[in-house]
Amino acid sequence: MTTIPPVRQIRDISGLLDHASHVLATRMAAAFTELGITPRAYCVLFHAMEAERTQIQLAELADLDKTTMVVTVDELEKAGLAERRASATDRRARIISVTGAGEQAVERGTAIADRVHREVLESLPDAERTAFVSALSRLVDGHLAEPVESDRTVRRARRSRS
Repeated sequence: MTTIPPVRQIRDISGLLDHASHVLATRMAAAFTELGITPRAYCVLFHAMEAERTQIQLAELADLDKTTMVVTVDELEKAGLAERRASATDRRARIISVTGAGEQAVERGTAIADRVHREVLESLPDAERTAFVSALSRLVDGHLAEPVESDRTVRRARRSRS
């Protein structure tokens, strides 16, 4: 006996957003190879340049777990793009300081990120670009701003706020 699956009444926006996010992440990763760093490293550097922040604060902004943050900062230090230093207000906390080379990487990385985003948006008709960004921003800032509690763990990709 063959059963007929139900017909969806509303387009699967979860699948659409997941797919779009994954493909955009691969495009961004490919574009950042010209700079020699990952989008994740760029995100950490970008937020470290905005203000004096601890590793913990940067991990939260970049949506990284502690282990991934440590590995990322190790890579940035090895590349000469950032350095850890003690906080002036809390000697236990480590501030991530961006070096001159790191500042140049952020400048170039910003141009790369802007280029990738521009290419994506330019694939839409002019009339749809502003509406798309506006609608997505309203969702992310409103109805989809915060995750809800669930008994089941939901894995998710890093979200970029830069």
